[in-house]
Amino acid sequence: MKVTVVGAGAVGASCAEYIAIKNFASEVVLVDIKENFAEGKAMDLMQTASLNGFDTKITGSTNDYTKTAGSHVAVITSGIPRKPGMTREELIGINAGIVKSVSEQLIKHSPDVILIIVSNPMDTMTYLVHKVTSLPTNRIIGMGGALDSARFKYRLAQAMECPTSDIDGMVIGGHSDKGMVPLTRIATRNSVRVSEFLGADRLQKVLEDTKVGGATLTGMLGTSAWYAPGAAVSGLVHAIACDQKKMFPCSVMLDAEYGLSDLCIGVPVVLGKNGVESIVEIELDEAELSQLRDSAEAVKATNTLLNDLNL
Repeated sequence: MKVTVVGAGAVGASCAEYIAIKNFASEVVLVDIKENFAEGKAMDLMQTASLNGFDTKITGSTNDYTKTAGSHVAVITSGIPRKPGMTREELIGINAGIVKSVSEQLIKHSPDVILIIVSNPMDTMTYLVHKVTSLPTNRIIGMGGALDSARFKYRLAQAMECPTSDIDGMVIGGHSDKGMVPLTRIATRNSVRVSEFLGADRLQKVLEDTKVGGATLTGMLGTSAWYAPGAAVSGLVHAIACDQKKMFPCSVMLDAEYGLSDLCIGVPVVLGKNGVESIVEIELDEAELSQLRDSAEAVKATNTLLNDLNL
């Protein structure tokens, strides 16, 4: 199975590395606009193959999308990264044109491709791909919720001083500092509600730290994070490639689910060989549902900015 990753920067290269190490893909193609950059990243990664024990072939291409032909899954990470003090929404004017062009090129050479969108603002970029392509809704997936949930579980494990593997938790809503809805009420440690271990104040701190997880790292690193986003993407690609029917929160187009329509926002979905196999509607309490609706309004407000771009 062939996977394409567009954008060979830190996030894209991490995606390619984690996908290759899992050894389920026959080939990963890295594409970048910068001359020889993707080729160099691919060569560097291939020189780890004997050390890391994988057989996946990694190749690079400078903006030549013919090399991506026949891709089953393609990941779009291209666009400028978020800088300190910059909101995801401020990225829209630059990244929308890039994501539109990249999507069209990928579909031209791989008409059956499943697209995973990473570029920010992620929910709006996912919505844009729906509007500018003819792909069915099940083949367009925004990554955000998978990453946000990983950060949520990290914060819960820290608070309880336990292994992260003990934790099960989910973040739905928009992939933005204000839009995330960490579901602390139903998060568990080995099937026991985390509220049995943590008081309300500590859970609230976990929630707040989760919501600013991306901004926190941007402030520390001077740019967007890359290891966790790369790992989140590889998990989605793996579930699709191996038809795992695994559940992740992802940004997908809604059509009356959760009472929402005509927007892409994070909700739990089952991923398999067809991309989104189903959208899972879990029972939310009034507070959670209200937060999800508020998040949806914020996402829709950002989506309206696309109207001025003539895309």
